[in-house]
Amino acid sequence: MNRSAVAFVLGLLLPLSASRAQGDVAAGRKLAVQHCARCHVVGDHNPYGGIGSTPSFQLLARRADYLERFQTFFERRPHPVYVRVPDTERLTDLPSFVAEFTVTPNNIEDLIAFVETLKPK
Repeated sequence: MNRSAVAFVLGLLLPLSASRAQGDVAAGRKLAVQHCARCHVVGDHNPYGGIGSTPSFQLLARRADYLERFQTFFERRPHPVYVRVPDTERLTDLPSFVAEFTVTPNNIEDLIAFVETLKPK
């Protein structure tokens, strides 16, 4: 993905920083369970799942920079190999080692809304 595409997606998501996610929690959980749980522990869905040192969503939600991390996860390794953002160039020519999937800015808002439910009270 080129930098202008990342800037475009971030431009759509930056208003979330101040107001927090306005996405659909149930849709975000569904996305996380369907795709993210392949590697990450995602809430109570797969408490003993995940791959090795891959951080759980609960751990990521506790980080001060969690919002930025989830807003830009699609460009953070290893995600660019199998996550697509519509109308953007692929960041790498490496072959995907798992089934690819596409996310939209709305999907990311939904995912962040779900992650907000995992933050400690």
